[in-house]
Amino acid sequence: MKDFQSNLSSVVRLNIGGKKFWTTTDTLKREPDSMLAAMFSGRHTLYQDPEKGYVFVDRDGKHFRHILNWLRDGVVPTLEESQYSELLREAEYYQLLGLIDGIHAVLNKRKEDDEFHTELTRTDIIKCIQSEKVRFRGVNLSGLDLSKLDLSYVDFSYACLKNVFFSRANLQCAKFRDVDAEGSIFHNATLRECEFTGANLHGALLAGACLQSANLQDACLVDCSFCGADLRTAHLQNADLTNANLEEAVLEGANLKGAKLNNANLKGANLQRAYLRHVNLRDTHLEGARLDGANLLGAIR
Repeated sequence: MKDFQSNLSSVVRLNIGGKKFWTTTDTLKREPDSMLAAMFSGRHTLYQDPEKGYVFVDRDGKHFRHILNWLRDGVVPTLEESQYSELLREAEYYQLLGLIDGIHAVLNKRKEDDEFHTELTRTDIIKCIQSEKVRFRGVNLSGLDLSKLDLSYVDFSYACLKNVFFSRANLQCAKFRDVDAEGSIFHNATLRECEFTGANLHGALLAGACLQSANLQDACLVDCSFCGADLRTAHLQNADLTNANLEEAVLEGANLKGAKLNNANLKGANLQRAYLRHVNLRDTHLEGARLDGANLLGAIR
């Protein structure tokens, strides 16, 4: 370790979770407030392999080459989104604030591109819905304002509908199978008998919407707002309603078999004759909810 203290530009051999790297102390100290800069400042004793001189760090070395390259040239690598999440964890561990900001900037730019590089405009949609059978299967419509349109029976299956405005639209019997509608607005929309099986509606706003007999089986409804929504006889089997707000919603006769209701707000909701058999309601807020005739056999409360 005397070599490190006497020559701050010396070559360093690193063993990161079994992966070997060569670099210099100048590179490792490029971001002065980071853990790496502190480690190789000469102020700390590091564990070094006595035979080959490798300094061992007990972290996954999968993305450490990206960290070194960023320290060398300041460029955030081009990766898949899941890999950015992994790299972000490593950047946070090493306290590389510049890399953390750079990753967030790249992810925000990608999100903006997804939302605004849509394939059709509102005018295009209006023209299309004048025909008898309308399909937008797999189309990217992110960020469009489709409020107040008559979109009944339209097939949106597999489409990207992130942050789309469907407020007060007529979507009766429309198909949303496996769509990505994260953050979309369905406020006061008519969604009677719609199909949302397998859809991602994370954080969507459905307050005041009419969802009578809608099929929401296996849908991701985490953080959704259903305040005052009409979900009578809706199919919610295996839906994830974690943190969902269903205050004052009407769920009379709804089927919630296998639904996740962790921290869901059902205060004042109408759950008369709802199917809640074997559902875990321990962390569900049910103050003032109407449960007359509900099937609660085996429910955890």
